[in-house]
Amino acid sequence: MAKNPWLSLWLSAANTWAGAARGLWTAEMHRQQRAMLNEMTKPAARPTGKSRLAKKASTGSRKKSKG
Repeated sequence: MAKNPWLSLWLSAANTWAGAARGLWTAEMHRQQRAMLNEMTKPAARPTGKSRLAKKASTGSRKKSKG
């Protein structure tokens, strides 16, 4: 079968564009994965004041009953 130079040229150009698109897609995927990982691993925002349970536990002693 004879080689078709136009088909070869077209396939070569299509392969070049496919490679570039694949590179853009993988770069975007890596950016999204990095952003997701950073979001998951960043420390959670903690309230500045003590919670009600922490205040209750920090009193240390029970009230003494009269009796």
